[in-house]
Amino acid sequence: MLRLLEIEYNKLRYSRSAKILIITYFILITFIALIASIEFNIGTIEFRVADQGIFNFPYIWHFNSYIAAILKLFLAIVIVSMMSNEYSNRTIKQNLIDGLSKKEFILSKFLTVLVFAGVSTLFLFIVTIILGYSFSDFTELSIVFSDLEYLLAYFVKLTGFFAFCMFLGILVKRSAFALGFLVVWFIFEGILYAILNFQVFKGTDIATNIMQFFPLESMSNLVVEPFSRLNAVQTAASQIGGELTKDYGIHWYQLLIVIAWIAIFIYLSLMLLKKRDL
Repeated sequence: MLRLLEIEYNKLRYSRSAKILIITYFILITFIALIASIEFNIGTIEFRVADQGIFNFPYIWHFNSYIAAILKLFLAIVIVSMMSNEYSNRTIKQNLIDGLSKKEFILSKFLTVLVFAGVSTLFLFIVTIILGYSFSDFTELSIVFSDLEYLLAYFVKLTGFFAFCMFLGILVKRSAFALGFLVVWFIFEGILYAILNFQVFKGTDIATNIMQFFPLESMSNLVVEPFSRLNAVQTAASQIGGELTKDYGIHWYQLLIVIAWIAIFIYLSLMLLKKRDL
């Protein structure tokens, strides 16, 4: 495995665009800290975002995981480019000539995906700990580490998304077209959900239950939006006669669905590679 990772590392370290995107991604994650310094002045009312409890343990695990996951497109571009460059630079053919099997080639890419997801999760953990201890009103260990499952969901979400991007890179061979296909698939899932929810299964949860098995929707369900959890939002909703009863939990079946998609993407990538004349 180390040999396979070393091969991928040597390819990435000579790619200037890949290094820029990776560095940009991690810099943007650290910029979450800038949210703490934002102040709003509305008439005579002044408030700072950090004072609204977004950096309180354990809520911060949910908030940071959600915000950081939005930035995953930067690493997705690296994954897609990594695959398309194999074809444009003919390195895939050279690797196979040098004795690398097609199975090992796919494994090397997936190991790279795991490294990206793992390092990103570790980095997010460090940033969250620093921000939490800097701004949180609760620093007891039992509270600090009570919602760590959001980091697990974040890791699985990134792994699933990058595995999807890896498959698209092999399927389409061109990074621009692969990313375009990703956008088209995102729109497709949105349109399909609208049709099922507003036309076919009106007034039921059937559309939601069906869509949870689609790749992008299943990944999205792992870490849902955290903003409606804030006390200020809950209070505002109750004052206008509404009630927010959203499920924010991390469920084992949601993780299992994404893990199943990861296995499917890896398998399809290998099958595509085996059938193609390189």
